[in-house]
Amino acid sequence: MIDVVIVVVAFVTVIVLENASGIVQAGVAAHLGALASLVSVAAVGSWALGLPKVQLKSYEARGMARSAGLGGLLGITAWGLNVFIGYDITGSGPVLLASLFMIGSVLVRLLMLRLVRGLYGLDIPVRNVLIYGAGTTGMQLALALRPDIGTRVIGFVDDNKVLQSVSVAGLPVLPVSAVAAVAQYNDVKRILLAMPSVSRPKLARIARRLGDLGLEVHSVPSFAQLVGEERLVNSLEKVLPDAFLGRKALDETLMDARDHYAGKCVLVSGAGGSIGSELCRQVLQCNPARLVLLEASEHALYQIQGELSEIVRHTTCQIVPLLGTVTDRRSMTAALETHGVQIVIHAAAYKHVPLVEGNVLAGLVNNVFGTVTLAQAAAAVGVDHFVLVSTDKAVRPVGTMGATKRLAELVVADLARSAQALASPSKTVFCMVRFGNVLGSSGSVIPRFQEQITSGGPVTLTHPDMTRYFMTMQEATQLVLRAGAMAQGGEVFLLDMGEPVRVADLARRMIEAAGYTVRDTETPSGDIEIAITALRPGEKLTEQVSITQRQSPTRHPKIFVAEELGLSASELQNALGQLRKAVSKGDVDAARKGLMHWVAKDLEALAVDCENPTGQTAGHAG
Repeated sequence: MIDVVIVVVAFVTVIVLENASGIVQAGVAAHLGALASLVSVAAVGSWALGLPKVQLKSYEARGMARSAGLGGLLGITAWGLNVFIGYDITGSGPVLLASLFMIGSVLVRLLMLRLVRGLYGLDIPVRNVLIYGAGTTGMQLALALRPDIGTRVIGFVDDNKVLQSVSVAGLPVLPVSAVAAVAQYNDVKRILLAMPSVSRPKLARIARRLGDLGLEVHSVPSFAQLVGEERLVNSLEKVLPDAFLGRKALDETLMDARDHYAGKCVLVSGAGGSIGSELCRQVLQCNPARLVLLEASEHALYQIQGELSEIVRHTTCQIVPLLGTVTDRRSMTAALETHGVQIVIHAAAYKHVPLVEGNVLAGLVNNVFGTVTLAQAAAAVGVDHFVLVSTDKAVRPVGTMGATKRLAELVVADLARSAQALASPSKTVFCMVRFGNVLGSSGSVIPRFQEQITSGGPVTLTHPDMTRYFMTMQEATQLVLRAGAMAQGGEVFLLDMGEPVRVADLARRMIEAAGYTVRDTETPSGDIEIAITALRPGEKLTEQVSITQRQSPTRHPKIFVAEELGLSASELQNALGQLRKAVSKGDVDAARKGLMHWVAKDLEALAVDCENPTGQTAGHAG
C-alpha cells in the first residue's frame, strides 16, 4: 500500500511539474489510464521483489536496492506508455518519476523505522558506546549496531590522523586524546575494540589505557573471522618449557630406579604443588603399593587426588589423601605408622623468595621446623628412605628463603650422620636433592612471562644480567627418584645442568616464540617491551648448585654428589634453639639475624673443611 501511494504521489508531482511548463497535452482519461498502469506495475513489482517482507530495521541493507529496481521498472513503464500509447510527456518525465518513487520509498520507510524505534524505546534505556577502530570491522560493527534500540554509537576512535578528518558510516572519527572528554559529555561507559588485525599485546595495552579512563572495554573479532575465513584471534602459542633449556634435556626413563619404589608405600609431602604433583605421577609409574598424598591445601589435595585416582583406577595401588601440615609432629608420626610408610619424599616448602622474605617466621616454621618434624618422625618410626627436595638458592644464601632451605639441608645431614652411627639395620637413609629453577613450575619465570606476554607486557626482569640454572619438570622429578634409589646416607645429589641461562635471553626467546617482536630502542614499533626493575630482597644475580667444588660421580653420568659437611650437631642444636625462641616470641628481626648468622657459620665451617680435606675440624666434631 505504501508503494502504491508513493507511485500516485510521484505521478501527480510529475504531472504538476510538466503542466507548469505547459508541455503536457493529454486529457484526464489518459492520465488516469497511465496512473492505473503504473499503480498495477508498482503493486505487482513490490510484491515480486519482496519489499513488504523486508523488516524496517534491515531495510537499509536489503531494501534500498529493491526500491531502486522498482523505481527503474516504473520509469521504463512510463516511457513505454509514452512511446506506444502516445501518452504526451517529455523524456525527463519517466526519469523524474523513477527518482521520486525511490526517494519517497526510502524516506517513508526510514521515518517509519524511526517512529517504531521511538515507540519501542520509550521504556528502554539507551547505552552510548564508542568504537575504537574506524576500519572495515569498525564500520561493519557500527552498521550492525544501528538496528539495536538500546545501543547508540557516538562515533569512532582511531590513531590514524588521516581518518580523524573524515566521517565513517555517518559517524565522526575522533582522536584518542578526545576519548575522555567525549565519553564524559555523552555518558559513554563502554568502548568496543574493532581491530582484529592488531596483535594481542597491543590490544591489551590499548585496553589498559582505556580502562584507566573508567571505560568498560570489549574486543570484537572481524566478521570474516566469525565465518571462519580468518583466524579468530592472534593467540599466544603454547611453548614447551624445554625449548628454552639451553642444553639437551635428559630423556631417559627411571630404569633401575623403578624397583626401589615398586610395591612400597611412598609419602610425598607438598603433593599438590607443581613439583610434588609431578613426583606423584612419576612414582605411580613405579607401581607402588600405596601413595600417601600429604598436602596442607584442601583444594590442591582434592585436585591431585582426583587426577591420580583416575590413573590408578585399573591397578592395585591405593591413593591416600592426607590433609595436614609437616609442622604437626603428632599427626606426622601417626600418618607414618598408620600407613606403613617406607619412603618419604619431602617437597613441602614455601619457595617464593619475595613472599618468604616478607614472612620470615612462616618460612622458618614451615621450611626448617617442618623438615625437623617430618624427618625426626621418619627416623623414629623407622622409615627406610627420606629424601629432601632442596634448591640452588640454599647455596650461599642472601635471603630468608635460601637460608631456611640451607638450614633444612643441615638438619637432614645431621640426622644422616646420626643414623650412620647406629648399628641397627632399620636405620633411615637420609639424603638431599638440590636443583635449580624448574621450567613450568608454579611461580617460575615461564608461567610468569607467559601471563605478561598474554596481557600485552611488559615482561619484567629484575636485572639484565641475571642468570639461572634451569631444568625441566621431568629432570627434577627423575633426579629426586633416582637419588632416593642410589642414596646410602647423607648425600647431596646434584644434576649437571650445563651453563646458566641469561633470563633476559629467555624472555626474548619466549616473546619471539609467541609470534611477537620485542619493543626496544631499535624496534620502537615492536609488540612487547622488556622492562628492567630491580633485584628483589633475598634475590641473587647468579646462582650456584654446589657450595664447594668437591663432587663425586654416581652411576648416572649427569648426577653427582656434593661433599658438604657444614655445621656440627652441637652447633645445629644451638641454632635451632635460638630460632625456636625467636619464633615463640614472634621476633622477626631476631629470626632473620639468627638465620643469616648460622648460615654464615656454616660457610665458615665449609671453608675450613675445604682447607683440611681429612675433615678433622672443630666444626665437625661430634
